[in-house]
Amino acid sequence: MTSPLILVNLKTYRESTGNRAHMIAQAAEIVSRESGVTIGIAPTFIDLHPLCHHFDIPVYAQHVDGCDPGANTGHITVEAIKTAGAAGSLVNHSECRLTLADIEASVRGLRDHKLISVICSNNESTSAGAAALAPDYVAIEPPELIGSGVSVSKANPEIIRRSVAAVRAVSPSVKVLTGAGIQSGECVRIAVDLGTDGVLLASSVVKSKEPAAVLRDLVSKL
Repeated sequence: MTSPLILVNLKTYRESTGNRAHMIAQAAEIVSRESGVTIGIAPTFIDLHPLCHHFDIPVYAQHVDGCDPGANTGHITVEAIKTAGAAGSLVNHSECRLTLADIEASVRGLRDHKLISVICSNNESTSAGAAALAPDYVAIEPPELIGSGVSVSKANPEIIRRSVAAVRAVSPSVKVLTGAGIQSGECVRIAVDLGTDGVLLASSVVKSKEPAAVLRDLVSKL
């Protein structure tokens, strides 16, 4: 996948479901074509299938379980998101924490089905542990800054630098995203300059009345 990656987590905001999800996806597709920067989105499971088939951008699940198809009521299998058309999935987001065994099972399932895995972590030591599971990406997000409007790139650049070093020490092939409070092109530029391969963000795009304008700003300094 082309680097850097701008990955927008739509979460379950009212502003990011149904028609609004389609509007954000359309904005991402337009800005991606204009800029040449890869912009992906992670919608709710309800919106996953239609967005995968209506837009030419990578669409990720917000979570996936490592279980096999069968008697697993309420679980989301890797086969199900692949059938829906997903490019991959977030794993262990701070709002959907998993055990280490579950993280490993989810990543293994994604790898076996040739889908992209993005393990979320909250500090450099957990980032190193995540890298040991050989995902495609580790996304470092200090939980205290998520949704705060305070960018990790500015508030705590050292955690980005240390996390990149920790991941690279374990596995140079694992890419690194950073998130929490990302809201401008300057934030993205700082993150990339610190060694990351892109950003994971949500509210600054999702809650904007003009998501295309925010996305254009985010890619403006790349």
